[in-house]
Amino acid sequence: MVRSLLRLWALSLMLSAVLAAAGERWPQPLPIVPAVVALLVLLPPLLVLVWLGFNWRLPAPPEGGGTGERGESQNYQPREL
Repeated sequence: MVRSLLRLWALSLMLSAVLAAAGERWPQPLPIVPAVVALLVLLPPLLVLVWLGFNWRLPAPPEGGGTGERGESQNYQPREL
């Protein structure tokens, strides 16, 4: 998990460095198009959300049901006084 996260981070860092270098060599400024800016800002978080939605797994329920309330075990029976 950590290794894949570090790999993704390194890839993002390299892509960012390539884009920054290309931006310094660009002959003229690019026009600002609001739709493109919105897409570039919103698309990465949406892709992360979709990825998490497909890959997120909840832990398996405990053996024996574990349906007790307030931290109590299911087979708890109070003593009578």
